[in-house]
Amino acid sequence: MSAITEARRSTALRRAAVRATLAPSVHNTQPWRLVLFPNALEVRADWMRQLRVLDGRGRQLLISCGCALFNGRVALAAAGLPVALTLPRVAAPLDVVGRLDLAAVTNAPNLDPAIGHLDAVVEVRQTNRRQFLDDDVPADLIELLTAAAGAEGASLTPVVREADRATLARLSQSADKAENADPAYRAELRMWTTTDAQRLDGVPAYAVPHVDGFAGDDIPIRDFDTHGEGSLPSYTRSSVDQCLLLLGTSEDEPLSWIRAGQALERVLLEIALHGYTASLFTQVIEVPATRGRLRQELRLSMHPHVVLRVGRAPATPATRRRRLVDVLEEAR
Repeated sequence: MSAITEARRSTALRRAAVRATLAPSVHNTQPWRLVLFPNALEVRADWMRQLRVLDGRGRQLLISCGCALFNGRVALAAAGLPVALTLPRVAAPLDVVGRLDLAAVTNAPNLDPAIGHLDAVVEVRQTNRRQFLDDDVPADLIELLTAAAGAEGASLTPVVREADRATLARLSQSADKAENADPAYRAELRMWTTTDAQRLDGVPAYAVPHVDGFAGDDIPIRDFDTHGEGSLPSYTRSSVDQCLLLLGTSEDEPLSWIRAGQALERVLLEIALHGYTASLFTQVIEVPATRGRLRQELRLSMHPHVVLRVGRAPATPATRRRRLVDVLEEAR
């Protein structure tokens, strides 16, 4: 492969940074910082944006950063550039989540040839909290999603048995109830929800269902309508009869959470590419008691991190993102 010109490298890395900012994140906290080097892009965790009540261990923060890291990989793959991905070596509180290096592999083949096509849907992917249509998700798509998660070192398990679906619903309801009973949790949630359509982070009222007690959910969608001004229909009917998937990893530590984030974004982009959408549920994971019972009662060998509901639904307005200048630092 011929040498990569400085202009091409700079343009590709800056575009990868922009794509990284479009990743999903817990409560749309966007808990990342990006550092641009002449030959590399680093994704770093912004621990000032950690949800101290909901996410005391930083699991959801690092999963969010893993999603951003994967978007950067997708952008560089779409540019046809070879990329060396470096993850941290220690399972400790992390600053650098991952590094995408071009200079080290100038003469190597592209390490991510299978993901460049996902760049087309980075801006399309949405977390959708609306009622889903009754369409079934094809088995071959579920197989593709399972393989996509596996390629990133994670596991994606469909929840198929009726008893397991009922268990997931029951434990999710229990976790949601426990969290909502905690004043500190509700206060933190209010901090990250907003009626200001110009705010660049947090969950806006225009993107969440209005909560009136008639949602009809088996698996509860988190109540982001903290100001009573949610714009989406209240009847969301998150049902046990819909396509439900569990994403997890074999270990439960920071490096695994970063891998889970990359796997999650790869799965979400494949879902969008095939014309489907997804809702994410983590309440059952956030409460230690329900998380342990979920592993036990569903006979899981992996550690679950995210529940996905997959289906078709009308699009929702995209949530806003912080400006690149607010998250990007150029290394000297």
